[in-house]
Amino acid sequence: MLRHEFQPGRLVAGFFLILAGVVYAGDAGGLWETPWFVVIPVVTGGLCVAGAVGVLAQAVRGRRGAGRTNPAGAQPREPS
Repeated sequence: MLRHEFQPGRLVAGFFLILAGVVYAGDAGGLWETPWFVVIPVVTGGLCVAGAVGVLAQAVRGRRGAGRTNPAGAQPREPS
């Protein structure tokens, strides 16, 4: 049972931010030389892709859930 809904946009954003961290860590460790401006397109491009994935996921989720009366995982309350 999932404790929260899957949000692929956040997964993509996290991947690109980790990629930016790895690029700078490799530069700091001396594995390669990275100019300071390289991470700007990686982060902005990753956030744009993450936004597009989030909008697409919301559109798919909204279309699938249009006929449902209860939100996913919600149980109807019984009168006490």
